Amino acid sequence: MTAILEQLRHLSATEEFFELLDVPYDPAVLRVARLHILRRMGQSLADNTLDGLAEAAAREQCRAHLARAYADFVASRPIEQRVFKVLKDAVAPRRKAAFVPLSTLSQPR
Repeated sequence: MTAILEQLRHLSATEEFFELLDVPYDPAVLRVARLHILRRMGQSLADNTLDGLAEAAAREQCRAHLARAYADFVASRPIEQRVFKVLKDAVAPRRKAAFVPLSTLSQPR
């Protein structure tokens, strides 16, 4: 694990991620989408390995992922991005329950 990833693991506030990686941000955007931005950044990092990169290159990759995730939520709202499962499920088509007529039901004896 690179040093930058180790540093990121110990952060607790979203603002700390932006400050460590030197990415400018609008506090109003973070108030609405902080968890969504970090989740999107995490998904991007999971898809791209930093193994074998020099520390400066790994840091720049992390910075780019955070900036890209932030830009997604500046341009649209979290409900439109659907990062979390609960938001994805909110638009998934629901299966309609099958209709069972009362005349087909019988009482147990």
